[in-house]
Amino acid sequence: MNLTKKNISLVLFLFLIGACNDSAQNSKDSTSNNCEKACCENSRTKHLLKETLNKPQVSTGDSLQCLQDSTMKMVYIPEGVYTMGASNPKMALKRELPQHQVKVNAFYMDIHEVTNAQFSAFVASTGYKTVAEQDIDWEILKQQLPEHTPKPSADVLQPGSMVFFPSNDIYNLIDISQWWQWTKGADWQHPNGPKSNIIGKENEPVVHICYHDALAYAKWCGKRLPTEAEWEWAGRGGLKDQIYPWGNMSVDKGTPKCNSWTGVFPTRNTKADGFEGIAPVMQYQANGYGLYDMAGNVWEICSDWYDESYYSVPSANGIQDNPKGPKTWSYPLEPNDPKRVIRGGSFLCNDSYCSSYRVSARMPNSQDTGMSHTGFRCVKDIRP
Repeated sequence: MNLTKKNISLVLFLFLIGACNDSAQNSKDSTSNNCEKACCENSRTKHLLKETLNKPQVSTGDSLQCLQDSTMKMVYIPEGVYTMGASNPKMALKRELPQHQVKVNAFYMDIHEVTNAQFSAFVASTGYKTVAEQDIDWEILKQQLPEHTPKPSADVLQPGSMVFFPSNDIYNLIDISQWWQWTKGADWQHPNGPKSNIIGKENEPVVHICYHDALAYAKWCGKRLPTEAEWEWAGRGGLKDQIYPWGNMSVDKGTPKCNSWTGVFPTRNTKADGFEGIAPVMQYQANGYGLYDMAGNVWEICSDWYDESYYSVPSANGIQDNPKGPKTWSYPLEPNDPKRVIRGGSFLCNDSYCSSYRVSARMPNSQDTGMSHTGFRCVKDIRP
């Protein structure tokens, strides 16, 4: 069956509407708020399908030289038992519930997201090419698309990534293609497209990084990616059942607490927090564990597979001991596109649209997709 561009766009639009309706039935949020949050989820598969129909995954292997990243400070995160999940159900999506008890061993964590300068050192040492810098592998991509989808032209399979472009011409908050665009030539060195660069942005978080890229960097410097249980425990900074890394005070009250979207998303950003786009790391107060930017700025990739219902799986003794997530992903909207968990929200988050700077917020992210608001930080085990 051959699908025209028009038909595919219609199918995807109806699919998104259905997903938003399902979300509204399963959450205490308003229908519009659920719809907006659900449609914040993104992947290149969805956009390439709309563009042509008419990514690739890279294996990092174990051959990379394992070096210590001496430029990144880490802090000690103590062991503990905490209540994981949303402490305020009115602000949460179903994926953040129910709350459950989790035990986490002590570990070390990077004090901020990996920066452009740090990732540049990795690339200079290894010659690594990110997924966004490689041609799209049709053999992998077609497994994520409807059966019998025709192979697109070679031009469509050129390297690229997902880029956010603010727009004043918004007719609804469902069609994310109004502000997200698949952009050929966009990658970590060209965050807004082939004509952009990272000169002067050395201390900003590296973006357009997918799970495989983050994993390669972590292996190179002798670290690993955090589990989402570790990430949330660290993000809470020692606070108990609080909404944000800094407590329960609204993000809009008092002094700026993180880099988020201030104003009306996605048409007007007042820069009340000091920035319109990505901010250099460590611009806001650290949390109780000495971690910066655990809310806003860029989403952070975790090691766990994503499954919305994972929290509902009961533990044997009532406490999950260092959980590492489900055995595989589950995401009905894109069942063939492997998803990992991302945490922390980004500079695009706003209470009226996506308040994911909440410490319990979690989002599915295609493990092969780079985006202009997604980065990572690493952790390290404590050896006896």
